[in-house]
Order: sequence, then structure tokens, then C-alpha cells
Amino acid sequence: MPFTSAARRAAAVLTAALLVPLSACSSNDGTGKDAGGSPAAGSGSGAPAARLTVLAAASLTDVFTTAGAAYEKTHPGTKLTFSFAGSQELVAQVSQGAPADVLVTADTQSMDKVRADTGTPAIIAKNRLVIATGEGNPFEVDELKDLADTELKVVLAAPQVPAGTYSRQILDKQKIALKPVSQEPSVRAVLSKVELGEADAGLVYRTDAESAKDKVDAVEIPDDQNAIAQYPAATLNDSENAEAAAAFVAWLSSPEGRKILLDAGFQKP
Repeated sequence: MPFTSAARRAAAVLTAALLVPLSACSSNDGTGKDAGGSPAAGSGSGAPAARLTVLAAASLTDVFTTAGAAYEKTHPGTKLTFSFAGSQELVAQVSQGAPADVLVTADTQSMDKVRADTGTPAIIAKNRLVIATGEGNPFEVDELKDLADTELKVVLAAPQVPAGTYSRQILDKQKIALKPVSQEPSVRAVLSKVELGEADAGLVYRTDAESAKDKVDAVEIPDDQNAIAQYPAATLNDSENAEAAAAFVAWLSSPEGRKILLDAGFQKP
């Protein structure tokens, strides 16, 4: 059932209260000074001031923190705040009217669900799945079919999460039946289970395994058995900083933005 304007406003207030955004750099209290009392970057520089909230897929946590700092350095009038979660959670927030400026999901299907609320999406990167195991791969997991071992504790992302959808696609393609010990709300939650030893193996993106390479091993999955994740980025129609939001989305596909994504292990779109 469509939200009424009043219902959307009420939902937005509730959703905003629940968001726990991660700031890409130091905060500005609105007085022209940063948290330490020094003049804020860009104050008096002539750059248009804009505070952007970016809703981004959990698998972008590390790379967007790096990208945000780089963007703010070259765009001193802009402050970025990121809120990371599973794409399905981000879509729910947008549908409920959460105040934000940019949405980046880990699949095109999630973005399509809020097509009426966004500008035209642009694919900024691609990713692929690997098998994450404990450091040293103690259970000697070498390929997908090893995950069917009933003595192995395997964790997957939930079916409604893009990583969960991709995982089921490749398992079904190989006719591998397994019952995960848990299905997590984001790919980062899957990674955490393996890192903590609560699971013996899990399917995550290559970039997630790379971010925790001192704690987990990554077992590559051949191209003909794998799935490619696409990351669309779009401005939100309700953004109060439409021009600045569009500039950030465009920058993600620029040489500088793309290099940061590629350096983190993402693939070209």
C-alpha cells in the first residue's frame, strides 16, 4: 500500500532515529569550525556547503570510508556521512522516507524496487564471491562442493540480501545442497561469523575477505561457477542537496573514484 505524505514523514522520523551513520571524517558543528575548534575545511573557500547522507551496501564499508575522505579533500564544501547496511534494509529505509541523498546497493534488483524514488542509477563497480574460511583454512575447503560437508558449519547471507541471492544462485547451479547454521542480514555479518570462529566457512565478496585477510583465508571460485555482483549508485529524489549528491555519484565513476574502488579489489563496471 503506498505511503501517504503524513505516513512517510512519520516513518522518516522513526527511521532517522534508528540510523547509526558512520562519518567519513571529522564533524562540523555548523559554526564553521570542526570538532576540535579549528576552522572547518572549505569555510570561506567559496565552495558550496553540503552535508550528504549516503546509504550504502555493507560490503562498501571500507572502500567508501576511504573514498569519502578523498572526496572531502578535493571538495572541501561537502561533508559525507555514510550509513551501511544490507541492501534490503537500505531499500526499506528509502521506502519509508528516510532523509538521505544517495543510495548505493549491491545489486540492481534492490535499486529497481525504489526506482520511483531515485534518479537514473549508474553502475560504479562489480564484485564476485569467494569462500571465506578461518585463517589457515583449517578444514581444507578447496571448492564449492566442500561446503556440503554436514560436519562443516557454513553461514550465508539471508536470501533477501544480495550476497545471499548470489550465493544461492551459484550453489543451485552446482546442485550443492547445504543447510547453513545461520543466515545473516548482511555480507559483513557473514564475514564476522567466520572471523570469530562461529562458522567454519561462508560465502562473501572478494573485497570483504580482502579487508580481513589477517583473520580469514579466501578460496577462489572459478568464473564459470561464480556470480558477478553489480553496484548501482543513484541520487534520491527527496535530497535537499540534489546538485551535490549528483556530483558525488558522478565522482564515483571518475578516474579518481574508480581507482579507489579498484585498489580495494572491486572490478570495473
